[in-house]
Amino acid sequence: MARTTRRTKTLAAIAALTAGLAMVGCSPAGGSGGGGDGQTLKLWHYEGADSAMGKAWNEAIKVFEKETGAKVTFEEKSFEQIQKTASQVLDTDAAPDLMEFNKGNATAGFLASTGLITDISDAVEKYGWDKKLAPSLQTTAKYDDKGVMGGDSWYGVPNYGEFVGVYYNKDAFDAAGLQIPTTYDEFVTVLDAFVAKGITPLAEAGAEYPLGQLWYQLALMNGDRSFVDDYQLYKKPVDWQGSEITSATKTLKEYVDKGYIAKDVSSIKAEDAGVSFINGKAPIFVSGSWWYGRFVTEATSFDWTMTAFPGADLSLGSSGNLWVVPENAKNKDLAYKFIDITMRPEIQAIIGNNGGLPVAANPSDITDVKSSELIKTFNGILDKDGLSFYPDWPAPGFYDVIVQQLQGLVTGSEDVKAVDEGLGKAYDEGTADFR
Repeated sequence: MARTTRRTKTLAAIAALTAGLAMVGCSPAGGSGGGGDGQTLKLWHYEGADSAMGKAWNEAIKVFEKETGAKVTFEEKSFEQIQKTASQVLDTDAAPDLMEFNKGNATAGFLASTGLITDISDAVEKYGWDKKLAPSLQTTAKYDDKGVMGGDSWYGVPNYGEFVGVYYNKDAFDAAGLQIPTTYDEFVTVLDAFVAKGITPLAEAGAEYPLGQLWYQLALMNGDRSFVDDYQLYKKPVDWQGSEITSATKTLKEYVDKGYIAKDVSSIKAEDAGVSFINGKAPIFVSGSWWYGRFVTEATSFDWTMTAFPGADLSLGSSGNLWVVPENAKNKDLAYKFIDITMRPEIQAIIGNNGGLPVAANPSDITDVKSSELIKTFNGILDKDGLSFYPDWPAPGFYDVIVQQLQGLVTGSEDVKAVDEGLGKAYDEGTADFR
């Protein structure tokens, strides 16, 4: 999805959260109700009723109420409402028993490090959720005492995922006599072939996230899991003049110079890039699975497909947002039972058959052809432990830095070396407190 769930908060936002904590007094930790008649599970999430997750979780509510005898009180909250008020509300008796919250160091990690959400490691072991989640999905659910993901303690559970791949207009390829590429060399050959026909092949946006995601994917082509761990989890210092970064920045510049990307990319937004693919103007779009459902509905004038980035062992992506249990929750055991229901194959199948990416579905339960294609691609990435998160995650405010630096690169106001230095300086400053 194109909303801001993939961005870490800015430093100002974190400061606001901290200020919010100072405004409210500490309350005793919530109890752990055991379920049964007369009890109520207070649930917050921000998925639309017609979304894949909204449909699945509505069904989970029905199952939960039937099996436990407890009732669910669902309070509809927007993404921004939960993000902005979480620290204040969670420190009071008004805290819900269970809520959806954004994954990442400056979001779920921040709440974990301040004691506002519960360490649910015992529940994970009891219900076996760790057995259902691939290692790269587990990373965003586990945090250390500083709130850095990839720690030893579970603070949330995801039940859907997302990734960045490549969308191809199959009709445009057929008209040009080209095949969908399966290797990176074939991908470049295809780009050259479209340019030779006077077609700008890549739908891109430099004013928002897509260009930064392409840049990070190019870095991953020369990186491995150790590079990802260093970049995302601060295992070792990142070499911003090393081969992974410099090759990505240099290649992105070449993409513009060779005409693979439009010259005015620095002013284009994500919506414009997506629409150019939908309208058949650009035959290739590198972006996320959150576009998939929309393309099914709107990109109906031509045949299209989506694959992982050709030749890549590592792909951008992560778990979806997390179910977290506030420390002040009054009915924690009910919360765990609800989470477990959302991990059942029949509930996961609802996510999968409505354009989402379930993490624990039975493949045979996915009956929608397009959805099955998407899930197969995602599972292929998971099987290789390929999810590598997003380039802006490591440091608060780094998203804006990436956008600005890459705009300078594609307009020619900054060269490769200067861009890498600018990115490295902001990254090092933004991650200093985590390392």
